Amino acid sequence: MGAVILGASFDTREENLAFAEAQEFPFRLLSDVDHVVGAAYEVVRGPGEQYAQYPRRCSYLIDPQGVIRRSYDVADVVGHAAAVLRDLASLHKGEGG
Repeated sequence: MGAVILGASFDTREENLAFAEAQEFPFRLLSDVDHVVGAAYEVVRGPGEQYAQYPRRCSYLIDPQGVIRRSYDVADVVGHAAAVLRDLASLHKGEGG
């Protein structure tokens, strides 16, 4: 389907590398230590929120033109990939958006 999967966190490059190696994580991880990307994607938690040091767990399906086609607040990490794959297949067939 021609999709690229990227992950992003507020961790340093070194922390992401250690995580990827320890978990055998197969996707590229981006470091957003300054929370600039997190702010743009509205995943930064407020200073009074629980786990404020971590971004909200969200993902986005972005088309080749850079348009966000779907956004997900990820509550079910197990079923999330299947939902994204369904949406990706739908968009690939021209059914969504």
